[in-house]
Order: sequence, then structure tokens, then C-alpha cells
Amino acid sequence: MSNQPLIAPSILSADFSRLADEVAAVRGEPGRGADWLHVDVMDAHFVPNLTLGLPVVKSLLATTDLPVDCHLMIERPDHWAIGYAEAGSHNVTVHVEAAEDPVMLAKDLRAAGAKAGLAIKPNTPLEPYLDVLAHYDTLLVMSVEPGFGGQTFIADVLGKVRTARRLVDTGHLNLMVEIDGGINADTIEQAAEAGVDCFVAGSAVYAATDPAHAVEALRSQVEAVSERST
Repeated sequence: MSNQPLIAPSILSADFSRLADEVAAVRGEPGRGADWLHVDVMDAHFVPNLTLGLPVVKSLLATTDLPVDCHLMIERPDHWAIGYAEAGSHNVTVHVEAAEDPVMLAKDLRAAGAKAGLAIKPNTPLEPYLDVLAHYDTLLVMSVEPGFGGQTFIADVLGKVRTARRLVDTGHLNLMVEIDGGINADTIEQAAEAGVDCFVAGSAVYAATDPAHAVEALRSQVEAVSERST
């Protein structure tokens, strides 16, 4: 696990009518608030939900200096993903189940100025894509079925996290392990113990009275796991 865990609040659980305020609400104290801002882009084709697209992401990028972490749950990411990188997103994640040429797509995302992330659904095995992951900066392990917020954490995916963590620690992969889905005070320590570096949390942050404090509390739980393991 990274010595500096990242907490990435997901605006999927935010109030879309006041996004700028919701982004500001997770800032918190320096070093304790949100590290990344996680943005879920859904097209109602790859997943059965429709959220937002590139114009809204561009607006968000203009209102915050938080690194924007775009998770594209869309068909044809080979065609659409580059626009999110060119707009200034810090990390752009595509689904391996949707990408036509994930290796070339990773190269194109990096060339456009973003880190390249590869997401896998809960039932997608990790092993067939280990060679592909050598070209990526981030592995996003989905711990719910992508499409909707507020779902229950699927603990079985932690086996994939442990495998990825072992491959990173032994030098076979060089990437950050991220998890998304059902992360809250009851599940974040399990994910941390398995070796996650970056934790996406939606309703656990935005349903709280003080979102910035919720981020800090989640970070403290991860840090406690790290302290116990040293």
C-alpha cells in the first residue's frame, strides 16, 4: 500500500445543481482533504445510466485545481477518451471491457497529457490483462457493478487487489491501485489491508454533514491500517 493514500470523492453522489460548491466542500485542510476529484462519465449504453460528459468536465476543470480523475463508463472509449485528456484531466480511466485497443489507447492518453487508467468490472478477471496493464498508470478495480452510486461493496474483488498489489510490490507492474464502489467507514479498512492506494468514495462523503471532515475521517482509517502493518 502507498505511504500516502489518496481519497477521491465521487461527484456522482453530489448535488449536480451546485457542483462548484460541492467540489469546494471536499477541499478540507491541506494534506487532509480530497486528493483527487472522481468524475463518473456514463453514456446509458455501456452502463444503464446517463450522467455527464466532456462539456461539464471542462467546466469543472475551470473551477478547481484538484486533479480530476475521469472514469469513463462509455462505449467507444478509443474515440472519446482523448478529449478528456486534452481538456486537462489528471487521470482518464477506460474500461477494458469496452476498449478496442487498450494498449494504443494508453499511449494516446499519455501523449495527450493524462495518466492512463484501466478499469475492470467485478466479474472481469485480472490475469488476462496483466500484459496490457504494463502500459497503464492506474488500475481501477470496481467493487460494485458500474452504473449507479450507493451500492453494496463486493468484497470478493479484493483478491484482484491483492494480486495487483503483489505485482506492483515485486516490480512486475508500475501503477496505482484504485478502488471504486461501496467505499465507506465500514469497508475502507478491508480495501486498505488488501493494498489499495486510491479510494473513491461517493455517498460516504457527500451524504455527510461535513464532506471535508468525512474525507479526513476516511483518510485516518487508512492511515491506521498502514500503522498497524508496519
